[in-house]
Amino acid sequence: MYNRIFTPENITYLGENEIFVFGSNIKGNHYSGAAGIAYKLFGAVWGLGAGLQGRSYAIPTMHGDIEAIRPYVNQFIDFARMHKEYTFWVTKIGCGIAGFTPREIAPLFANAISLKNVMLPREFVEVILYLD
Repeated sequence: MYNRIFTPENITYLGENEIFVFGSNIKGNHYSGAAGIAYKLFGAVWGLGAGLQGRSYAIPTMHGDIEAIRPYVNQFIDFARMHKEYTFWVTKIGCGIAGFTPREIAPLFANAISLKNVMLPREFVEVILYLD
């Protein structure tokens, strides 16, 4: 069960030990959308397309289908599980310029729903809970 707040639509500020989780391209060209915000505000590194960077965490979504994205989401979930000192704000990764829908992306985060330090978008939670 998910009994915490949802990731807000727009994040421009992070509290202490909070991490902005965004969809990126594999080359780490953080031009716009959540990637642009991560680059401008939260320390995303130009040229780095995956993993922790500053106060952000990149998950590549522009390089293939859902199965190409899955390993990166799994790496993120493992990272979040090992780093309970952080609160992770997962944006609607893959649902902007990458062209996926929450119904396609949300199931990748099913194993994160029980992690108290991972905040998910409402749309993802609704899909995941519907799957159960």
